[in-house]
Amino acid sequence: MQPRTPSARATRGLDAMNFTLADVRDGLGPYLGIWLITVHGWEAGAVGAVIGAAGIAGLIAKAPAGVVVDALPDKRAMLMFATIAITLSCLLVLVSPAWGVVLASQVLASAAAAVIAPAIAALTLGLVGPGGFSRRMGRNEAFNHGGNAATAAAAGIGALWLGPVAVFIIMGLMALLALAAVSTIPSREVDPRLARGLTEGESGAGGWRLLFAQKPLLVLAISVAVFHFANAPMLPLVGQVLALSDPTLGTALMSACIVAAQVVMIGTSWLAGARADAWGRKWLFLAGFIVLPMRGWLYTVSSDPYWLVGVQLLDGIGAGLFGVLLPLMVADLSRGTGHFGAALGALAVAQGIGASLGNAVAGHVAQRGGYDSAFLMLAAVAAAGALFFALLMREARQADAPAPAMPAPA
Repeated sequence: MQPRTPSARATRGLDAMNFTLADVRDGLGPYLGIWLITVHGWEAGAVGAVIGAAGIAGLIAKAPAGVVVDALPDKRAMLMFATIAITLSCLLVLVSPAWGVVLASQVLASAAAAVIAPAIAALTLGLVGPGGFSRRMGRNEAFNHGGNAATAAAAGIGALWLGPVAVFIIMGLMALLALAAVSTIPSREVDPRLARGLTEGESGAGGWRLLFAQKPLLVLAISVAVFHFANAPMLPLVGQVLALSDPTLGTALMSACIVAAQVVMIGTSWLAGARADAWGRKWLFLAGFIVLPMRGWLYTVSSDPYWLVGVQLLDGIGAGLFGVLLPLMVADLSRGTGHFGAALGALAVAQGIGASLGNAVAGHVAQRGGYDSAFLMLAAVAAAGALFFALLMREARQADAPAPAMPAPA
């Protein structure tokens, strides 16, 4: 299938949107733990509980967010609303370090963030069509990681002058730029049928709940949950180790970790987008999965800051491949159903469950048994997940194949 060719204005807007939303879509991310531990004296278990509880609460919004993305044609408006909501919610942390305020702010930010990933993917699919989706998603992720690297570097430099509060300032500035970037994408160029995963002549295959009858999608959902159970807590735990070893440089060292990984992700994303059609999705995804247990074990070898930053480079391989391949696999498996956004939302639920449980469990393991115990536990879970994916997941790509058969309603 031939890709659609968006205008230069739409292409530039999509590039700028992915670059600027990189800092907004994840909220405070690992900086939340650094802020609460170094500025307000929180313990690792309390930080993990807040992150875990907020993540679980945010799951309520993920599946409905995907359905809404399918139903509403204006993806730009949804992205603008989410950007404003996330930014204002995270700024609440500056108001008070009280448990209730911090928890409420992260719940609100997590709920708003549920819209961003499916909305970006749907908008992209509506612009370029299935034929250009792989390469464009690779480019999206490359700009996203470039934005993460740039803002993390800015946060590290700003923290040396202003302290951890620099993170909040940079996030606010990037949110304003993101709103401007989204507004430059012409809405008339986004085909609403393509954005839902439909092509000409396809009318969909029933309700979105029928997606769950597909075994490959269920296997992918479980794999995604395990991947994020192991992956999500690693960077926050590393940030806490760095902050405890040198509180004055905790934010700057965390920024170095993020920049190092994001630089690797840029190249990995370009490669995944360029070669996913030729090489297939499964084995590229598995390569990213296998990196996780290696990374978890290597964190226990040394607590030297330079070693930890070096190990964090491996995150660029796993996360870089995952960010590109997941929407491609979902698009393949939901092709012709008209529920691309709903399928992404369902996978986001699996991702959120895994990440939230991983953060909560790893935080308590770290508090009771030390950080090395937490890293080794995460490595073991990741190894089991990689084996599960390798044995049970089939190749998702079926070039120019008809839409997958969906079972009839009972």
